[in-house]
Amino acid sequence: MPHSVTDPIALTAELVRCPSVTPDEGGALVLLEERLRAAGFECTRVDRGEVSNLFARWGRKDAAKTFGFNGHTDVVPLGDKAAWTVPPFGADQKDGFLWGRGATDMKSGVAAFVAAAIDFVTNTPPENGALILTITGDEEGDAIDGTAALLDWMADQGEAMDACLVGEPTCPDTLGEMIKIGRRGSLTAWVTLTGEQGHAAYPHRARNPLPAMARLMDRLSSHTLDDGTDHFDPSTLAVVTIDTGNPATNVIPAQCRATVNIRFNDAHDSATLINWLQSELDNVAQEFGIAGEMSVKVSGESFLTPPGPLSDLVAHAVQAETGLTPALSTTGGTSDARFVKDHCPVVEFGLVGRTMHQVDERVEVALIPRLKDIYTRILHDYFA
Repeated sequence: MPHSVTDPIALTAELVRCPSVTPDEGGALVLLEERLRAAGFECTRVDRGEVSNLFARWGRKDAAKTFGFNGHTDVVPLGDKAAWTVPPFGADQKDGFLWGRGATDMKSGVAAFVAAAIDFVTNTPPENGALILTITGDEEGDAIDGTAALLDWMADQGEAMDACLVGEPTCPDTLGEMIKIGRRGSLTAWVTLTGEQGHAAYPHRARNPLPAMARLMDRLSSHTLDDGTDHFDPSTLAVVTIDTGNPATNVIPAQCRATVNIRFNDAHDSATLINWLQSELDNVAQEFGIAGEMSVKVSGESFLTPPGPLSDLVAHAVQAETGLTPALSTTGGTSDARFVKDHCPVVEFGLVGRTMHQVDERVEVALIPRLKDIYTRILHDYFA
C-alpha cells in the first residue's frame, strides 16, 4: 500500500467541529470541496431547496470503470446539551476516542473515504478509471433534497457510477464484522378514528373511538407479516403512539389518533402494505360505526444487492485488513443506499455504530485509519 499522506483522523476532527445539524451545512462541505479540488477532483455544489450537497469527480466521464463513494455530513440534533460531558462540536480526543456529534455517524466514514480517494489518485492514479464522491447534507432529515438531488443531477449531466459504497457505520461491535447488502423498507401510517363525543355516564349516547382504536391496534400488532426471507429477518410493525388528548374522566372523546411504523423485507412493497392497513382500518370503522382516516409516508422500499462481485470485493478487502469474514446483512434502519440502488449496485461498509445519535457520541480513534486502509484496498482491487 502507498504511504499515507492524508490524515483521516485530523479530517474527522475538522468535520466534527462543523456544526452541521440538518439542514445546516456548517462548513463541512466547504472544507471537503477545498481538499478535493486541491487533489484534482472536479467539484460541483448540487444544492436543492435548503440542502447543500457536493459532487466530486476524478477522471474522465468516459472512463472504463467508475467507482463511487456516498456519505453525509449532516448530523442529528444534540438532544440535552447539558447531558454532554464534552463540547458536542469540540472533537476532543481522550481515552482513545474522538468525541462529538457526528463522530460515528458518519463524519469519520466520510473522512476515511475522502482521504483514501485523495491518496489513491495522488499516488496510484488508475489509467482508465474514475472516482465519484457524492456527499449530502440531508441524510438525517427528510432526505428529499440530498442524495436524491445528487442522483437527479447526475442523470441530467450524464454522470454515472458503476458501483457505489456507502460509508455508513455498519459494524455492531467490531470493525469488519458486517457489510450491509440491502435494507428493509420503512413506512409510517397515521390513523385517526372519529366518533361522537358524549358523557361517560351515558356511553350509549356517544360513539367512542377508543375501543375501536384498541381493536385496530391489536389486529395490526398481532398480525404476522411474514417469517423472513433468504436475506431478511421478519418484517415488524410497531405501534409508536396512541393519543386522544382528553384530560377529562367524564367525557368520551370524539377522536383518537395512533401511529404505526412498519419495517418490511422483500416479501412486500409499500403499496400492498398500505392496502392491508386500509382494509383493516375500514373493517374496524364499519364494525364500530365510526369514521376512519389514514395518511402514510413511505421512507423507502426494501432492496437487496444480491451477493456477487461488489460484496465480494468489499468482503475481500475487509478480510485482508481485519482478518474477519464479514456477515452480509440487511439489518438496521434506512440509509441513502435506498436511493443509490436505483442508479447502480450498492453496498454499505463502515465503522462500529454503537454510539451514533447518542449523547457523548464518539469514535475509536485507532479505527479511522484502519477504515481508510480498507477503502484504499477496495480501490486498488477494483481498478486492478
